[in-house]
Amino acid sequence: MQDLIELLKANPYPGRGIVVGNGTVYYWIMGRSANSRNRVFVKTDDGIRTEAYKPELVEDPSLIIYHPVCTMGEDLVVTNGDQTDTIVEAGDFVRGCMTRKFEPDAPNFTPRISSILHSDGSFELSILKSQDVAAADGGRCLREFFCYEGAKEGVGYFLSTYDGDGNPLPTFTGEPLEVKLPTPTEVWDALNEDNKISLYCNVKGTVTIFNKHLGD
Repeated sequence: MQDLIELLKANPYPGRGIVVGNGTVYYWIMGRSANSRNRVFVKTDDGIRTEAYKPELVEDPSLIIYHPVCTMGEDLVVTNGDQTDTIVEAGDFVRGCMTRKFEPDAPNFTPRISSILHSDGSFELSILKSQDVAAADGGRCLREFFCYEGAKEGVGYFLSTYDGDGNPLPTFTGEPLEVKLPTPTEVWDALNEDNKISLYCNVKGTVTIFNKHLGD
């Protein structure tokens, strides 16, 4: 088992990340460009959405404005893009993810990472990533799914879009990492100060949101 705080402190740019554990979900966004950084998390009746902090400065909303967290019956869906809506509309995690692929943001072809936390404590994680980042369109999509019957108290499974900074950005590889679950504040403080934007935390139904633009 690894220490999530140490992993985050050692990595200035994991990009967007999801951690799922026993009744717990963390989701954060980071950004390098002005367009990506111009965002905040806003609560909705069924989860959260991203909004532009300064709407007049938005350059391209297509990959930065979406509904990352949404309830689906008694389940909680958390993703790094508009595939949240696809999953909810399909009414099934795997079926929804099978209709999507990585983001069309060459040369990075950012993976789509998704999770669902079931009411019985079991959960699933998925990553959709390019098999050929050298191809003009990213080539074929590799869709990986990881299903867990639950987790021990204080343990979570971590999946991010990138393994670190770079150009192009290196895609996350391997299985989700088993990590110690820190507190929401510890996660927020561990994220790189220059690149972090927002963090959503749901710990057994208690939701906490951090937004850098709002002084958190």
